[in-house]
Order: sequence, then structure tokens, then C-alpha cells
Amino acid sequence: MTAAEGEPVAAAPGGAPIRVLVCDDQVLIRTGLATIIDAQPDLAVAGECGDGQAAVDLAGRLRPDVVVMDVRMPVLDGIEATRRLAGAGVPHPVKVLVVTTFNLDEYVYEALRAGASGFLLKDAPPDRLLHGIRTVATGAALLDPDVTRRLVGRYAARIRPADGAAADDIPLTPRELEVLRLIADGLSNSEIAGALVISPETVKTFVSRILAKLGLRDRVQAVVYAYRRGLVL
Repeated sequence: MTAAEGEPVAAAPGGAPIRVLVCDDQVLIRTGLATIIDAQPDLAVAGECGDGQAAVDLAGRLRPDVVVMDVRMPVLDGIEATRRLAGAGVPHPVKVLVVTTFNLDEYVYEALRAGASGFLLKDAPPDRLLHGIRTVATGAALLDPDVTRRLVGRYAARIRPADGAAADDIPLTPRELEVLRLIADGLSNSEIAGALVISPETVKTFVSRILAKLGLRDRVQAVVYAYRRGLVL
């Protein structure tokens, strides 16, 4: 069952469980999410709350591995709460998976800009939610390729420099730039490997180098960076 605030959760077989903070202002939805998560041997609900400010406060005390965050909430909305938990300059960022009923491009875009590591709709099946939590917990990003192309592309004009800055001042090799563009197009590592006729392991190496050179946390940030620098039309 859900652990009380501050109470350690039992370790799952093979190691400690992924500790999840669930934040949603609708009690039925919050309870449902918590029940689904707590039923997994490798996951544990560290706490629950109903507004963004409570999420920020609880995360500071409980230090969850992942925060499952709604968008529209009282006191402090999920976007601002995400920014305070995972945004630029946060000394100890927390991984945030935004889960909402609102399939609005601007919500997704703003959530990712705020530092979220992934985005899911609440009508996604439970296994996709669980996969999303596990994916985000590993440090990877979770965003459907079609959503990436559609929503970030739609907001590219807003976030791209007016002069259409070229890639001349970006500290990447031509091959790394090529990989970055493919990441921004929503391709997976295996798809990039197929497109460039290289091994998936080589792609992983390129991705790691790109993130390190650009000071980015994950692939989601890489996508936003590529659009901001005008690398994708």
C-alpha cells in the first residue's frame, strides 16, 4: 500500500523500488494511479497530493525518483510545479512525468520546456503509464515521436531565433549534428542506426556525446534545443 509521508518503502525483489509521488487534484484519478503503481513489485508510491505546491513541498521532503504530475491544478499548476522541480537551475532536479487529460500542444510544449522528462495522456493504458514511469526513472525521456514532430514543430516559429541561426556555432561534429536532427525528427536509436547504417551501440555513444557537449539532460531537451537552433524545419 501507499507509504506514509517520509516512511521508507520496502525494497522490491532484486533491488529498491522506484519511488513515485502522485500529484492530481481529482481524488478518484489520483487513487487510481496510486493503486496501479503500488501493484507493481518494482514501484512504490512514496506520497500523494492534490496541487502543485504540495508536490513541490513533498518532493523536497520525500525525494521521490519520479513525480507523476497533472497539469491543471489549484494553488500551483503542474507546469510551474514542474519548473520548480526540474527546471533550469534547480540544484537537485526531480524527474517529472506529466500525465493529463488535456491533449493540447501548448501544455505539452510548456511542460517539456519546464523540465518534464515525459508526457502521457490519462487515457493511455496502465501498461503505458508503468512503462513511462520506469523509462523516466532511468533518465531516459518519454515522448511519442508523432507528438514530438507535431507539437514542437508547431511551436518552432515561437522558439526558433528570428535570424534562423545556423549550426556553425554549435559544438558538434557533422555526424553528431546529423544524429541530433534525427533525434529531433522523433527517431529511436534503432531507427537512427538503420538510417545511418551504424550500430545501435554507436548511436548510444553519439547521443551521450551530444547531451554532454550541449549540457542537456535527455532526448526531450535535445529535441527542443534542435528546434530552438533552427536545425529542424
